[in-house]
Parts: sequence; C-alpha cells; structure tokens
Amino acid sequence: MQIIVAILVFSFIIFFHELGHFLLARANDVKVNEFAIGMGPKLLAWTKGETTYCLKLLPFGGSCSMEGEDEESSDERAFNKKNNWQKFLIVFAGPFFNFLLAFILAVILLIAAGYNPAVVEDVIDGYPAQEAGIEAGDEIIRMGGYNVHFYNEIGIYSLFHQNETFDVTYIRDGQKYTTTVTPKLYEETGRYLIGVSGNTIVRRTGFFSTIAYGFYEIKYQIYVVLNSLKMLFTGGLSINDLSGPVGIVKSMGDTYNQAAQISVISVILTMMNYAVLLSANLGVMNLLPIPALDGGRILIYIIEGITRRKIPENVEGAINLAGFVLLMLLMVFVMGNDIKKIIAP
Repeated sequence: MQIIVAILVFSFIIFFHELGHFLLARANDVKVNEFAIGMGPKLLAWTKGETTYCLKLLPFGGSCSMEGEDEESSDERAFNKKNNWQKFLIVFAGPFFNFLLAFILAVILLIAAGYNPAVVEDVIDGYPAQEAGIEAGDEIIRMGGYNVHFYNEIGIYSLFHQNETFDVTYIRDGQKYTTTVTPKLYEETGRYLIGVSGNTIVRRTGFFSTIAYGFYEIKYQIYVVLNSLKMLFTGGLSINDLSGPVGIVKSMGDTYNQAAQISVISVILTMMNYAVLLSANLGVMNLLPIPALDGGRILIYIIEGITRRKIPENVEGAINLAGFVLLMLLMVFVMGNDIKKIIAP
C-alpha cells in the first residue's frame, strides 16, 4: 500500500507540472497532440477533440506533446509558429505550476499543523552556540545573510556553511542580539552543527501570516536544492548521494509506514509534506539551463530574443536530443544506484 501511495503522490506532482504546459498551450492556441502521465507503453488512451490522453506503464514521468514542438510544422497553431514570449510562457508554466502546487500544499499544512519556529530549547555543552552566548528560549531570526523562519533552517544553513564563520541574530526578551559562530563537527552524525536543539514548539499564525509562511517554505526548499547542487559540484556531496524515482518512492514508503503507526491524519500530512518538497524540487530542477529541460528551452528563447536571430531548428533539436540522452544516462545510473542501496543498504 505504501508504495502505491508514494507512486500516486509522485505521479500527481508530474501531472500538475504537465498541466501547466497544457493549460498555457491552450491559452496561446497551440495544438496539443498528446497529454500523457507516465512513460513507456500505453496502458490506457482516449481521444477528446484533437488531443489524445494517455496513461503509460512507467509512473515516472509525463509529457504534453504539442504540434511543432520538436519538429517543423506548417500548422498555424503549431508551437514553432508562436513568438518567443508565448513559447516562454508555455514552457515556464510547468515549473511555475510545481511551485504553485508546493505553495498551496504548504499553506494547507501550516493551517493544519502549524510550524516549528527557530526557537532554541537547549544548547549543547562545548559547542559554538553556547560559547557565543545563545541560550534556551532565544529565537534565531538570521544566519549570515539568510533570514530564518523555521527551526530546520538552522541545521541546513550550518550544513551548507560548514567551514565558515557567520553572524547569528536572535531575539531574547523582545531585544535583538547578534553573535558569531563557526559550526563544529558532531562526530556521531558526521554533520557540522552550531549546537542547538529544539523542534518541539508548534506555532500557528493568522491568515495573512500563514500565506507569508507558505512563501517562506518555498524559499527554503529552493535554497536547499540550489545549495545541494552547489555542494555536488564543489565536492561536498557525491553523485552517489543523489536519489532518483526509485529511491524517492522507497523513502516515501518507509515514511508512510512510520506515519501509519500514528494515525491516518499523520499519513496525510506526511505525504503532503513530501509533495511540497518534491514539487518544489521538480520546479527548480526543470528551470536549470540544461538542454532538454524546460530551463534549457527558456535559455534558447532568451538568447533568440536578445540576438533577434532564430536558432536553426536542426541545431536546437540536436542540442535537446544530446541533453535528453545525457539525462537518460544519468537517470539510469541514479536508478541503478537506488536499487543497489535497497538491495545492500
């Protein structure tokens, strides 16, 4: 059951992404030939109007195939006949819908469960926070140049700034104070910490503040993805640390089992939290300027808009094909790595 739920969540996020492309294609009068959820052979297909809707065998992916998207077409409603601004909107809509879904779910979670503020409940002896004068009851609001709103942000900022010294601003009895810390290695976990603990305090806010905290949650997720990618390229993380669909579904399944032991509500909230994380991640990853991804196409439209020159269709097609092949090879590697971790953890 847990695997089915995980796959359904994963598939819904992809569906929402493709729905963004679909709706903006329709809004710009582009002919959509096929709207599919999944990859591989078709399990179910039906045609309504000019569009064929499909459910495919492998639930890891989806597509919104538009006339003239990857080939020349003389159809006046073809994607390649539209101007760069229309193309930009259609392609950008996929990642935007991922951020929109993540935001909506984050707001629902905040209303239902509240959030954990960055309030220090205790400090660890001999660690930087204690040495810098931070005490239980202090609320951290800024680390370096990063505004903190959630308790989880304390640990994640320390992770991304392991060998750095940075300012920490906190509130105590209504007054702001600033001190300086350098994360210290915690040998039991191998992570660098400033040495605070908490995460049991739950806070709820009014409607407008909840909306604001929904945006803060998306900001946090984007920050994590971008800095994780940075660590991947700087050696802080290895490619073996990446997880693909198989690893994600396995992780979601394990979390589902833990939540199921508590209550049905716990399962729902946990899966929604996963959906926020995955949807925001998918939005960021698709905006990377990599051929075959939405971000790669957007980069081409921006270049064409600046230079006022059209990149030849065959060149654009070759670039996207090369990017697609590389992405598929990476997916196969990551999937194999996920399977290896499951078989021999």
